Amino acid sequence: MQLVTTSCKPGANSNAMDKETKVKIETSMGDIVVKLYNETPKHRDNFLKLVENGNYEGLLFHRVIRNFMIQGGDPTSKNAPKGAQLGEGDLDYTIPAEFIYPKYFHKRGALSAARQADNVNPEKASSASHFFIVTGKVVNDSTLLSMEQQMNNQRLNAAFDTLARKHMKEIFKMRKNNDQDGLMDLQEKLMAEAEAEVSKEPEFHFTPEQVKAYTTVGGTPHLDGAYSVFGEVVEGMEVVDAIQQVKTDRNDRPDTDVVIKKMTVIE
Repeated sequence: MQLVTTSCKPGANSNAMDKETKVKIETSMGDIVVKLYNETPKHRDNFLKLVENGNYEGLLFHRVIRNFMIQGGDPTSKNAPKGAQLGEGDLDYTIPAEFIYPKYFHKRGALSAARQADNVNPEKASSASHFFIVTGKVVNDSTLLSMEQQMNNQRLNAAFDTLARKHMKEIFKMRKNNDQDGLMDLQEKLMAEAEAEVSKEPEFHFTPEQVKAYTTVGGTPHLDGAYSVFGEVVEGMEVVDAIQQVKTDRNDRPDTDVVIKKMTVIE
């Protein structure tokens, strides 16, 4: 499906292109205003297209997790009966990932695109219509340090797994022959190759801006670099907080529907 794009005609005022577009989200619990980042044009333009076409009207915030986020955008959530499990509905296309990182990250109030898991979506492409707003929680410096170490270990493990998949026939043969020495030698060899591969890029560390945000206002740092952040709340964060406090069922759907009445592009 062709996405709406914007262009700047020769001689047009560049300030118009620099201006960030805002969208008012009217909900059954109050209004939220978000601004969309120009550095994520595919997500910005797709979101604006859906807003202007009225795609979000009547949909629910169908997944709400306290101290984490509120999620909406499932087309099947409109007029969904009580107790219906939601979250699997979507439009028939995805949006290529746009990671403007570390400039934009999952601080409290971040607007980000939901997506399918890595095992079926290795490119981390975003859902066409699902979005979430981060609430998160405040963390301390030691927690962030532990997260850094975990993320660096994940990079190493991912590199090792990629190499191991290329040797599966060899590994299966060794296992069949109970060749433990051969398996250990191969493991050491692949781990050395993985370490060499990972060392080509600097280790992951949170920036001072991230550390300040996560240790003061909070957020969800473990999502950084994995989901496309394309905007942030500029008004109505108290409404987001009220939504995250509602009672939910075992599938994280609010017991009382939180409805997106309307979305409007504002200047």
